Amino acid sequence: MSIEIDVLNGSASWKQAEPLLEAVWPPDVLARLPWGEVVFAYADLRVLVSEPDGLVCHVGIFRRDLTWNGRKMRCGGIGGVATRDDRRGRGYASIALNAAIQTLKDERSIGFALLFCEPRHAPFYVARGWKPFDGEIYAEQPSGRIRFEAIAPYAFDLKRAVRRGVIDLCGLPW
Repeated sequence: MSIEIDVLNGSASWKQAEPLLEAVWPPDVLARLPWGEVVFAYADLRVLVSEPDGLVCHVGIFRRDLTWNGRKMRCGGIGGVATRDDRRGRGYASIALNAAIQTLKDERSIGFALLFCEPRHAPFYVARGWKPFDGEIYAEQPSGRIRFEAIAPYAFDLKRAVRRGVIDLCGLPW
């Protein structure tokens, strides 16, 4: 089976990604998730993995100037990791995640990467080099600045090893 891997502009590729994301997280599923009511940022870039019959996996890439322990840093975010239900277990999420990390590395301006995940997905990310972040995360929501605790943060070292402290996302979470 052949696959295609594309890294595309986030806004321009939304219409391609939207049906997959809605299939993975339909409204009835979102309503039961601890992060179901969170307003998330839109991806700057998207890694799309396709088979001949269509899109099978998505990873959103976000770029953000944020603060870590009061110091301004450039961060790369990973979010919206989704694989079509009937294509799970084939390594597509790993392929897309690797492509996303490589994209951030190639930019050479990103200090570290950050993602948020549910506890059941943590072993997947830890096995791929992500480390738990022990500290406080702050983010914007329509109601204002909040401490973001809906899902757990994990960091990936690019130029810095960010493991603890206080991170202000200076915008919506991803």
